[in-house]
Amino acid sequence: MMDAPGKSDRPIVPMKSPNNAESSVAEAMERRERTKGNSLEQAPRRTQGRDSVMRPLERVRQAARKDRKQRFTALLHHVYDGERLRAAYFALKRDAVAGIDGETWQHYGEHLEENLHALAGRLKRGAYRANPVRRVYISKADGRLRPLGVPTLEDKIVQRAVVEVLNAIYETEFVGFSYGFRPGRSPHQALDALSVGIQQRKVNWVLDADIRSFFDTLDHGWLLRFVEHRIGDRRIGRLIQQWLSAGVLEHGQWTPGDEGTVQGGSISPLLSNLFLHYVFDLWTHRWRRTQARGEMIVVRFADDFVVGFEHRQEAERFLDDLRERFAKFGLALHPDKTRLIAFGRFAVERRRARGEGKPETFNFLGFTHICGTSREGRFAVRRQTMRQRWQTKLQAVARDLWRRRHDPVPTMGEYLRAVVRGHFNYYGVPWNTPALRAFRAAVARVWQRVLASRSQRGHVGWTRMWRLVARWLPPVCVCHPHPTARLIVTTRGGSRMR
Repeated sequence: MMDAPGKSDRPIVPMKSPNNAESSVAEAMERRERTKGNSLEQAPRRTQGRDSVMRPLERVRQAARKDRKQRFTALLHHVYDGERLRAAYFALKRDAVAGIDGETWQHYGEHLEENLHALAGRLKRGAYRANPVRRVYISKADGRLRPLGVPTLEDKIVQRAVVEVLNAIYETEFVGFSYGFRPGRSPHQALDALSVGIQQRKVNWVLDADIRSFFDTLDHGWLLRFVEHRIGDRRIGRLIQQWLSAGVLEHGQWTPGDEGTVQGGSISPLLSNLFLHYVFDLWTHRWRRTQARGEMIVVRFADDFVVGFEHRQEAERFLDDLRERFAKFGLALHPDKTRLIAFGRFAVERRRARGEGKPETFNFLGFTHICGTSREGRFAVRRQTMRQRWQTKLQAVARDLWRRRHDPVPTMGEYLRAVVRGHFNYYGVPWNTPALRAFRAAVARVWQRVLASRSQRGHVGWTRMWRLVARWLPPVCVCHPHPTARLIVTTRGGSRMR
């Protein structure tokens, strides 16, 4: 139902819900300022609008937490609630690429109340229909292109509203070692949990695994069956089925969506987590309790996961069982990205005793993980920027700089400052300073070559260049604390690998 007159003008500010996957996790709400210059948000009291959106979902969340087997049969009214749709609209990116209908965020907002009222009416009557997504491509770290789908603006709004409602249910159910695309969780928390787990548990073997073409091969039949475990509202199920089967439009050619879920929409990350929750997470949690005799840790981020074992025999048995488990649901492990390696506090001594070289490394979430030592001489997991990620980013910066080579130096400097700062914000972890320093120096060299190309003498001296670097490029900084320190704060001693 739409709001009563006068209530719809309340400002809606999207916010992150705290992670309720574990009772030990205490993560505060993240407050966000109201969008400036938005004439559609007039009332000064933001808190009332936020509470009116969150209060019904809090009751849903409490019911889901109280009874883990309860099926929710009336959820759609939470989706077409006027304030929730409005909050979903304001949470979208203002400059995002338009879908097949060409509708932009700014144009839709010119008549926002009328548009949202009409959208809510179609949802309530069952007249809403999902549109095919527009295919676009982005570059991957290995140089290949990743296909993404761009939904229409109204599909984005409805998907985001559905995700908010479903998160109230599934965030009480998802396990602790699942980190990808969840409210209140981030890649660095997954990295911290992995590092601390390897260092503090008896981990001697690491299974670094990746699911082959997961988003392209996800089985719709199994996914809808998993949804029905908790969602008894068939109208929600029909919405999800519409988005799955809407298909892709590319160069005027429509391709039906028979399997997989198109990456790019708000609903895809939740559906992927839901699928792997039943196929991998719950099964792994049970396998650890009933099959493992030694220590075992698990960290999963989307379709990438790392499992640590104390005993090699258990690791090999888990891998065999996992392949069999995935085959039942139409999944397969990537043969080139799935490895079982010796890794941990005793890896160096044991490999040296066998006359082998240094322990192998593995990659996870953009970092190469290495067996190293701390300043005190104790075993520590060292993380360095993946060389492939480092090179791919530098190549992208070089291409952008050559396109901008005729821009004023301050304009180029502002662009490079944002690039380098963003790189440091993600890769600025302890013990990664040499890689950060090398990236900054490489960006400076590329910038020097670009500036030299527009000089009459074809040369820019490094005396001037280092002044530009000092003026525009941020200094190298470690932006993240030690994994142990941050994990203790976010879990208060609880496990993020259980």
